[in-house]
Amino acid sequence: MSKPIVAIVGRPNVGKSTLFNVLAGERISIVKDTPGVTRDRIYADVEWLGRHFTMIDTGGIEPAGSDIILSRMREQAQTAIDTADVIVFMTDVKEGLTDADSYVADMLRRSGKPVVLVVNKVDSFQKYEMDVYEFYNLGIGEPFPISSANMQGLGDMLDEVMKYFPASSAEEEEDDTPRIAVVGKPNVGKSSLINLLTGEERVIVSDIAGTTRDAVDTVLRRNGKEYIFVDTAGIRRQSKITEDIERYSVIRTVSAIERSNIVIFMIDAETGVTEQDAKIAGIAHENGKGVIIAVNKWDAIEKNDKTIYTYTNRIKETLSFMPYAELVFISAKTGQRTGKLFELIDKVIENQTLRIQTGVLNEILSEAVALQQPPSDKGKRLKIYYMTQVKVKPPTFVFFVNDKELMHFSYVRYLENKIRDTFGFEGTPLRFIVRERGEKG
Repeated sequence: MSKPIVAIVGRPNVGKSTLFNVLAGERISIVKDTPGVTRDRIYADVEWLGRHFTMIDTGGIEPAGSDIILSRMREQAQTAIDTADVIVFMTDVKEGLTDADSYVADMLRRSGKPVVLVVNKVDSFQKYEMDVYEFYNLGIGEPFPISSANMQGLGDMLDEVMKYFPASSAEEEEDDTPRIAVVGKPNVGKSSLINLLTGEERVIVSDIAGTTRDAVDTVLRRNGKEYIFVDTAGIRRQSKITEDIERYSVIRTVSAIERSNIVIFMIDAETGVTEQDAKIAGIAHENGKGVIIAVNKWDAIEKNDKTIYTYTNRIKETLSFMPYAELVFISAKTGQRTGKLFELIDKVIENQTLRIQTGVLNEILSEAVALQQPPSDKGKRLKIYYMTQVKVKPPTFVFFVNDKELMHFSYVRYLENKIRDTFGFEGTPLRFIVRERGEKG
C-alpha cells in the first residue's frame, strides 16, 4: 500500500514551510546516495505514532489576479490538493481571518477532500482564544490552534489528520495478484501500452478507481493469470507545465511505484535515455521493486546491425545502479514484442519471491571467500560467520560478521555478484544487511 498524502495549503506567509520542516525533521536535509535519485524538498516522509505518510509543501494561494507568479502558485496548490488524501489548511492568528482565507476555504470545499483547519502562531492559547474561534466562520470545521515555531499543538493536529487516512486493508495486503506500475516521462507511450495490452486481451475484469492520484488500476487476465496494471499516464496535463507542477508528478509516480510489485519503466527510443529517466528509475530501485525497462517507439528508429547494442550499452551506462533490470525493445503502436512483457513479468515475479536455503547460501559464501579474501583494516580482517535470507520482495539477506565497519560496500557487491551468478535474480534488486554476531534487530 502507498502512504497517505497530506498537503499543507494556505495563503502566503502563514508558516506552511515552518510546519513542513518541523514535521520532516532531519529527513528534509538527507540526500539519498542512490544514483540518479534527487529527492525534492517539496515533499517528505513523516511518521506519527507508527503511521507513515507523505507530506507536501505548497506555495501560498492568493485570490485570482493577473500576476503570473500568483497564478502559478494557485495552480501548484490545486495540483497538490488533487494529489492529497487529506489537506491541512493553515491560517495565521496574528493576521486574523482574511478574504484570502475565505477564498482558499471555498477552493477546498469544492475539492471534496477532508480538511483539517489549523490556526498557526498561537504561542499562548489563553491570549489568542477568542481570535482562534473567529476561524469557525470559514465553515470548514473546528480550528486547531498550533505554533509551528514552538512545536505546540502539533500532536492534536496530527491525531485529527490521521482520522482521515484510508484504513489499511488486511485483505488488500494479502492479495497476491501482481501489481505492475507503468512509469516514465510524459508522452513516452504509457497510455498507449496500457490500451494495447487491455485491448488486445479483451478480458478486462474491471476498472478500479485508483486512489486520489490520477492513477487507474486495470485488472487484466492472460493465460489464466491475473495482473493489475497501475497506469500513471494521467500525471501530466497537456497544457504548459511549470517546474513546480512537475514536482507533483514525481509524488504521483512514487505513489504508483509504492503500490506495485514490478515497475515497467518506459524509455522513448527517439529521445534516448535521459537524466530524468535515471531519476524515475532510481525511485523504483530505491523502493526495492522489480524492474523491466521497455524501450518504446522502437519501430520509429532507423536501424543497422549495431543499433540495439548501442542502445543497450547507453542504457546500462546511464542506469548503471540497476544492472539487474530486464530490457525489452517494444512498440506500443504496432504491438512489436509487447507480448514478451508478460514473460518478463512472470520471470521477475518468480525471482522476487525466490528463497534460497541457508545451507546453499553458505556454500556459495565459503567459495566466494576462498576466491577473494575479505578486506582488513589495521591488521584486523573481516570474518563472515554465515548468511541467511530473511525476506522476499525484494530478496533480502543478512551477513553475520565480526565487525560491521570492515564490511566494505565493494565486498558486498562482490558477494552479490556471486549470488547472482548462481541464482540469477534477474529483474529484482537484492538487499543486504550486515550485523555483528549477537546483535539484535
